[in-house]
Amino acid sequence: MKYRLLLFKRQVEDLLMLPLIFLGRIMARIKPLEKEYRIFFFFPFYHIGGAEKVHLNIAKAIGGSDCIIFFTRKSQNKLFYDEFASSGCVIKDISRYTDNKWLYFNNILFRGILSGYCNGQKNKPVVFNGQCNFGYKISPWVAKNIPQIELIHSLCSFSYIRIPFLPFITRTVMISTIRIQEHLDLYRRYGIPQKLGEKIGFIMNGIDLPPVKPSSQELLEEITVLYVGRSTPEKRVHLVAQIASLVKQTTNKIHFTFLGEVKDAIPPAYHHCCTFLGNQSDPEVIDQVYQQASILILVSDTEGFPMVVMEAMARGLAIIATSVGEIPLHIKNGVNGFLITDYRNEKNVISESIRYILQLYNDQKLLQEISANNIDYAFTRFGMQRFVDDYAQLVNEVKQDDTAP
Repeated sequence: MKYRLLLFKRQVEDLLMLPLIFLGRIMARIKPLEKEYRIFFFFPFYHIGGAEKVHLNIAKAIGGSDCIIFFTRKSQNKLFYDEFASSGCVIKDISRYTDNKWLYFNNILFRGILSGYCNGQKNKPVVFNGQCNFGYKISPWVAKNIPQIELIHSLCSFSYIRIPFLPFITRTVMISTIRIQEHLDLYRRYGIPQKLGEKIGFIMNGIDLPPVKPSSQELLEEITVLYVGRSTPEKRVHLVAQIASLVKQTTNKIHFTFLGEVKDAIPPAYHHCCTFLGNQSDPEVIDQVYQQASILILVSDTEGFPMVVMEAMARGLAIIATSVGEIPLHIKNGVNGFLITDYRNEKNVISESIRYILQLYNDQKLLQEISANNIDYAFTRFGMQRFVDDYAQLVNEVKQDDTAP
């Protein structure tokens, strides 16, 4: 019932915006794209972030000079912009038109323009939507014979925004098997037809492995615990700072480094026991930061399977993390690191994290064993070639499927 109501609401909205859509189509004909494109990517941002890194890897995997990327939201920084450009794709930042609530009619106008570009291609392109609101909003206006792929990172507001646009989606990619089940449960609650759930597939993220397989951790008099990520509420980075402060009361041989723009989210009282590196986009700098650390810590209350865990394991770091998302599928206690099971209890998260950090510092033979295990595990499972092959196969499949969507 909910599903049908959402479809009806979208259909009414579509009728109301028809004049601007048609005007956009006329503008697309008057000023067409300079050339043909094989894939139209729609991504929200090019600032630094985990989701953006996945989008970047996809653009590099299946993009090229015959592909075009439209960025539809105002980015917080340009740290990934050059990386996206290095994919060879043509870059178009249309956020000043599509991300302005005071001139919202431009957003609707651009739905007509961009769908006109897609539909006007002589050879059938593929539309790839990387969890992009605008990408959903143009989906009803894209020709039915043009396949549309969507990428979903997690169960979030997009999980609901996308519902009325599901009939236009050819294939859905999710990066977590747990998230797939959560979405299938959502489909059942909303009365979404089973055939739409059958379009969901799983492709695990990949990373660029170090060119030379690292050696396991050496015995060290001092070790570094590393946090990598943002300061959004679910990351609970302030807990890591509290952990650092309490560990410092036990020993000054364990250091805490934070990679990411998180300083403002941590109370000043804890700054003295934290090293803040801010955002970094240079792969060599990031690699060096990982190599100088022994442990990666994550205390999030929700996750998929973070790329930082893959990157850290590939460089031999032990993982201390909350038992959320896909993390327990890859991290086994005493083998790859340690899991914090009672992750909703913040006091428990702090106390268990401290216990595991001190255990690894005091038992560096175990730390070395975990380091070697994680390097082998990452090099076996997380390489980029599998990721590239999976996405290339997906694009080929949807292009050959004349029944899309």
